[in-house]
Amino acid sequence: MFVVIFRAKVRAMDGEYSQVAGRLRELALQRFGCLEFVAVNDGPDEVALSYWPDEERIRAWKQYSEHVLAQELGRERWYESYIVQVANIGREYRWP
Repeated sequence: MFVVIFRAKVRAMDGEYSQVAGRLRELALQRFGCLEFVAVNDGPDEVALSYWPDEERIRAWKQYSEHVLAQELGRERWYESYIVQVANIGREYRWP
């Protein structure tokens, strides 16, 4: 399993941001095989974690036209900066 970690400094959020983010989240989960998606904001900091079964699905998601457009809008309007990290999860623990 893989995790994509998206960390951003938010420049501005508007109603369109919320709509686009919600639509993309649903697409990732329903169409591209994303297993789980969690995002939190703390002031200007945003962190999103998405979990995927393999890198092929992550690549397909990254190249999907609607996602590409959202990335462009993010750079132009919503984000001051961001970092994307992709990691392979070697272990997982749960309680209970």
